[in-house]
Amino acid sequence: MRIIVIGAGEVGYNISDILSKEGSDVVIIDRNEERLKNVSENIDVQTLHGSGSSPEILKKARLDQSDMIVAVTDSDETNIVACLLAAVQSRSILKIARIRNPDLNRDSKIFDKNHLGIDLCINPEREAVANIINLMEYPGASEIIDFAEGRIKLAAFFVDGRCEAVGKELRDVKNVCGTADFLIASITRNTEPIVPTGKTIIRENDYLFVLSESKNVRNILQFFGKDVAPPQRVFIMGGGSTALMLSEILEKKGVLLKIIEKRQDRCDMLASMLDKAVILHGNGTSQDLLKEENIQEADYFIAVTNDEEANILGSLLAKQLGAKKAISLINRVDYTHLVPYVGIDGVMNPRQSTIGKILHFIRKGKILSATPLRDEKAEAVEFIALETSEITNKPLKEIRFPKGAIVGTILRNDEVIIPWGNSVILPGDRVILFALRSAIPQVQKFLTVKLDYFG
Repeated sequence: MRIIVIGAGEVGYNISDILSKEGSDVVIIDRNEERLKNVSENIDVQTLHGSGSSPEILKKARLDQSDMIVAVTDSDETNIVACLLAAVQSRSILKIARIRNPDLNRDSKIFDKNHLGIDLCINPEREAVANIINLMEYPGASEIIDFAEGRIKLAAFFVDGRCEAVGKELRDVKNVCGTADFLIASITRNTEPIVPTGKTIIRENDYLFVLSESKNVRNILQFFGKDVAPPQRVFIMGGGSTALMLSEILEKKGVLLKIIEKRQDRCDMLASMLDKAVILHGNGTSQDLLKEENIQEADYFIAVTNDEEANILGSLLAKQLGAKKAISLINRVDYTHLVPYVGIDGVMNPRQSTIGKILHFIRKGKILSATPLRDEKAEAVEFIALETSEITNKPLKEIRFPKGAIVGTILRNDEVIIPWGNSVILPGDRVILFALRSAIPQVQKFLTVKLDYFG
């Protein structure tokens, strides 16, 4: 597959890296020569200096010979124009655009194939808000990821030293827990991901990825010593589009809100659009302001400004002053694994959500979702097992999966199955598989040959 990626920022870089390692012919376009130099030194792709909305540059990129264009620059206009030019020059090319303008509804007919002809539009901020709401439903978790339309959830969290599971092998943890089936599908230990076995011992500060049926998540979190009480009082630092979308949802849930925003005009706008939220003109990193507004009563402090360092600082300060939980919006992948270690409870990464959406669309076929996990070093893939596959109709223990891959969950009709060695995947089952990033090329080859769901 030949793919043109427009934009060499975090999303463009990571998408290009993943696709090139999976055998796609990738060319990446950007106006920033330093970014392109970084790409050339680290990824086996072709680079092209120029604007992705330039017909001449797209011609040089051999648009007419390409299968897909992925426009993920910071400019909505550039992304839209690039896709329009692609539609004019090739009827068969698939077009993906990142569009951040909150005024553009995800269901807007403007962007369907009969109008602008864009095949997939992604709003990272809207995805970030959905992630926050999910986290607040399960406050003991640092990450919550949905599978099977929400029937199955992946909860990620750090293990406290007081937890009963510390020092025990995974195969013994269920006996101690005494709750419904779950699977610890992956462990991040000292920033490195591990695909565990039954003999793996849980250690203090391990970061666990636990799969279970959604109705059991709270009981599992409670066993691991996590809080599951829903929030009543929330502080939001920042008054941008992400804060507004989040506030509108939380108001409907009856949550008491205080929003801190530096810009007076933005404060006025928020006050006019929200019904009950208290709008505070000031700096969310001001200790005096937080104390004055009783931050110690907050169940959550959520920092969603465009300044990642300010988000981290504000969250740390809020926690120090007594806020129960803190979540920071972080776009940089290299920050993500560091933030929880300094005391912040959750991280929203809109770019990671964007990458997952794009991978899902590109791989299509029988794949239902592809979600990069912590630090992009592992991935969770949800797919439909085909009748012609050698993965079906035999015990899992007899199947030679690529090293670094594990089957996490099987959904058969209405039954959620946490698999063991004797479990059998049947044709039509929905399967969630975990794999380390280093194993993805082998997994793809394995599944392409066996399952043919990567297309």
